[in-house]
Amino acid sequence: MSDAAATLARVTITAESPLEVLQRVFGYESFRGRQGEVVDRVVAGGDALVLMPTGAGKSLCYQIPALVRRGTGLVVSPLIALMHDQVDALRAVGVRAEYLNSTQGLDERRAVEAALLAGEVDLVYIAPERLALDSTRHLLDRVAEGPGLSVFAIDEAHCVAQWGHDFRPDYLGLAELVGRWPGVPTMALTATATEATHREITERLRLGDAEHYVASFDRPNIQYRIVTKDDPKQQLLKFLRTEHDGDAGIVYALSRASVESTADWLSEHGVTAVPYHAGLDARIRAANQARFLREDGVVVVATIAFGMGIDKPDVRFVAHIDLPKSVEGYYQETGRAGRDGLPATAWLAYGLADVVQQRRLIDRGSGDAAHRRRQSANLEAMLALCETVSCRRRQLLAYFNQPTDADCGNCDTCLDPVDTWDGTVPAQKLLSTIVRLQRERNQRFGGGQIIDILRGKHTPRIEQHRHDELSTFGVGADLDDRAWRSVLRQLIAQGIVAVADDGYGTLGLGPGAGDVLKGEHEVRLRHDLAKSHSGGGSKKARPVAADLDEHAHALFERLRAWRAAQAKEQGVPAYVVFGDATLKALATTRPGSLSALGAVSGIGAAKLERYGDAVLALLAA
Repeated sequence: MSDAAATLARVTITAESPLEVLQRVFGYESFRGRQGEVVDRVVAGGDALVLMPTGAGKSLCYQIPALVRRGTGLVVSPLIALMHDQVDALRAVGVRAEYLNSTQGLDERRAVEAALLAGEVDLVYIAPERLALDSTRHLLDRVAEGPGLSVFAIDEAHCVAQWGHDFRPDYLGLAELVGRWPGVPTMALTATATEATHREITERLRLGDAEHYVASFDRPNIQYRIVTKDDPKQQLLKFLRTEHDGDAGIVYALSRASVESTADWLSEHGVTAVPYHAGLDARIRAANQARFLREDGVVVVATIAFGMGIDKPDVRFVAHIDLPKSVEGYYQETGRAGRDGLPATAWLAYGLADVVQQRRLIDRGSGDAAHRRRQSANLEAMLALCETVSCRRRQLLAYFNQPTDADCGNCDTCLDPVDTWDGTVPAQKLLSTIVRLQRERNQRFGGGQIIDILRGKHTPRIEQHRHDELSTFGVGADLDDRAWRSVLRQLIAQGIVAVADDGYGTLGLGPGAGDVLKGEHEVRLRHDLAKSHSGGGSKKARPVAADLDEHAHALFERLRAWRAAQAKEQGVPAYVVFGDATLKALATTRPGSLSALGAVSGIGAAKLERYGDAVLALLAA
């Protein structure tokens, strides 16, 4: 940290109202959404459970009380690799922040402990495994008895949910600390949780007396798009080149091999892309994460091991080239786009192979029957989101028990309404083929062989098994391979066709097959429109600076270049200096004095003192 940064980090926070601290330290005029309610509750000493979407400002819900109340705020975070950046961001606005985790040497740790005991720390971030140590608990006991603890905040609280994909065993031990320090309010915060996860957090962290604050899960700046998978790498590349050329973003893939091959392929085609997964050497992971956070326009290709706690506000897109396992996971991952409130895209390509693979993973996975049923329900909800013909955002919000009657106008199904057709007859043909294979031949096959039978293809495999003798051979010649894959994918999604757990993904009759075969249930299917295969839609997310005039846009780019130089000099991510939203406001309003500059959202007292003259000079040039 530079001498100037160290000086700023020693700025003392005086006793002020929460709103005064928000304005002076962070440079925001007012609280957003339910932030003010949460802050007032915790400042008054009450416990709180906070469910807010990514980008809604959860961090301020514990940072403000920590600065208003006496003592040090204790923040539990599972993200050791990101603590340094979180602390740098707070120091940049004049907050005395520190962290304690396993990456520190003995001397550094002792220095932080001494500062804690001396009352010289406003906020300390601690990893849950560090809090499991008796030595750390005894240290905090001494802090509580001396300078005091202002708030006990448990961030990423969904990590306590044992069947969640982000479960951390060390989080279970945090319940022992709730109430350990009388008079210290406890907060649990998460960006996403179903009602079941919500209940589990409450029970496991013993927060039965906490006030619950559930904000709207709507992220209106994110455009949701789901396309039919054809050639996913080519589709992804076209999406990036036509809509997000030079933008920072995250691409999620299911396997480590897919992560590495996709990152390599994008790099070969001119995209600055790096891989991230748990199998990489820790130094490579850290270096790739640092590049993503600190450089402009880097794309990280990752498994779901990446992303939780990423504070980078200018992620302009999140893309999935494999089907997520649940709506909850999908929402959390896509929520990492557009944290600054500016336009962003959530893009997903999925196909028949994804559906079959996910079914097989569930059937062959660990856990009891109840766990597999939960996983199946999660997958079915995800498939329903993919195959819906109505507004995707409405379906997404309904999943989190926040129904709305209004279409969003900013998802693919709203921008390009989906045509549907009566697929009952094709469904009956496909089901009849499955039945005849089982009853007449005692055979089960995967989708490829069944489609070949329906289309009447004389392949060596067809002739080997004499499938050209089946009565359904050739009855589906009116549809091509792609159309039949679409039909089959949607029938699996609707539970009409089942995927067997036999290692081969063979097909059988699902629970809804009987009514379809008897003609008692109409099967409505969506058309896979040609535009869906290209990776783009007819209406794309608008670039961040799209609404700036030529002069303002040029100024915005000069400010970005200046910010990049500042960030490089200080060794911090660019957003720690200023976010894109602040730069855009500067380019638009062009304040001409320090007082006018201080009125711009995101510029608090410390940043005004540090950067004010340089920014004014840039604006006047």
